[in-house]
Amino acid sequence: MNDRPAHTQLSSVGSTELSPVVQAHEGNGAPTRVALLTDVHGNLPAFIAVLADVDAQNVDAIWFLGDLVGYGAHPDECVKLAAERCDLCLAGNHDLGVLNRISIGDFSPTAAKAALWTRQSSTQETLDFLGSLEPSRVGGPIGLYHASPRDPVWEYVLSAMQAEACMDLMPDRVGAIGHSHVALRFTRADGDVMGEQVRGGSVLDLSEGDWLVNPGSVGQPRDGDPRAAWMLLDVDTWTGEWRRVEYPIDDAAEAIVDAGLPRSLGERLYLGQ
Repeated sequence: MNDRPAHTQLSSVGSTELSPVVQAHEGNGAPTRVALLTDVHGNLPAFIAVLADVDAQNVDAIWFLGDLVGYGAHPDECVKLAAERCDLCLAGNHDLGVLNRISIGDFSPTAAKAALWTRQSSTQETLDFLGSLEPSRVGGPIGLYHASPRDPVWEYVLSAMQAEACMDLMPDRVGAIGHSHVALRFTRADGDVMGEQVRGGSVLDLSEGDWLVNPGSVGQPRDGDPRAAWMLLDVDTWTGEWRRVEYPIDDAAEAIVDAGLPRSLGERLYLGQ
């Protein structure tokens, strides 16, 4: 799964404060029902299907947690769609690798090939948009990180021990992460941290304790469920709903092959791995 060993700090890539549209919800204008999306990875059919489901849920804002590009064959289209639809976007490690802000020598061979292809195939508008992003945001109702609070670029949070260390650093009670492509939740109550994968359709009460949640990946799920994943968060009722969406995997896989990218990047979409 990993493109690089976990918990490698990157001092040149930092975090930024939230813009007014995503500040802590005060008054009638701030978002309360938020769609949390992450890890599209150039998979346009999956992104379109998820946004259609988002539109049906009457959300106030769409927050994207990073990795618009990498692996998939539609980087320009996915970036354009995110620029039009998302109220907030973070940078992921693949976005930063395409920009040469981190070394793709640390990626797996297939990830590196996809990053090089994306770098060479993307328009300047795509690269400029990606270049405007950072991998974490603080100052709103929840903390937002591509990978983790203690390493927003690289750390894969997959254990309760890792989650506890992240919670100790989070300025917020609830944080959202992506990067692992696995729909997860970690909870700390009475000093103990518990974690588990979360199935699509699950609705959890986030009103008490500390939480670290992962919506799962839009464009390349790795939790055994090939359907595109996202999460609906209500910061008034403090509930979270993990959702899964069918999409035309054939279209995404065939586009990967047609672009000359490794065939395995398309084949894994059918498996959710």
